[in-house]
This record gives sequence, C-alpha cells and structure tokens, in this order.
Amino acid sequence: MGDDSWQVFDLKEVKGKLKGKAVEYLEFLNVPAVNCGIYFLAAGSTDMQAPHDEDEVYLVLSGRARMRLGNEERDVGEGSLLYVSATTEHSFFEIEEDMTLLVIFATTPRDH
Repeated sequence: MGDDSWQVFDLKEVKGKLKGKAVEYLEFLNVPAVNCGIYFLAAGSTDMQAPHDEDEVYLVLSGRARMRLGNEERDVGEGSLLYVSATTEHSFFEIEEDMTLLVIFATTPRDH
C-alpha cells in the first residue's frame, strides 16, 4: 500500500538503535512539517547544543537533570514536557541520571 500519509513508531525499538554514546541524537522522522528524534544524555555528560532555527518540544522519557532556558533554570525529569521557541538558548546540565528525551522540531514557517 504505498501511502506515506501516516507512520507508527515504537519508541522502545527506536531507543534500541542508539549506539551507546554519552551524548547522542537519533532522528527517526523527517517530513516537511516536523522532525522527531530521540536524544540521549548520559549522567554527568555535557549537553553542547546550540539554539535551533525551529520551535522544539522535549518530552523527558527517563532521567533527571536541570535545564537552562535563556536566563532561567528548572529541574526536569520523567514526564516533563518542555517547549523551546526557535533561537532560544537552552541546554541540559547537572545530568544526575541518564536521560532519554523525545524531541519534536516544528519546521513550519513562523509566519504560517
């Protein structure tokens, strides 16, 4: 049936494709309006990401850390849902437990 209008992903299966690096991002969906990936940060690792050109949503699937958003800091953990607007400085730090996050980038033009 060659219909590409929908897909189903098993996050456990997607996480199983990570290579075991201390900091790793694995994109599993890339379509015109949205990109999705799994982001892994090992306990004690350093999140070196730079601001993105797209709005972004993180869902913490497991783990615990602090997150810096611009000039604010927050504790985040399993079940935390974070929205980060395009070009906002942000990073995870004080990563206390291995963290696995679902990441969703909205690639729709901002004037849409």
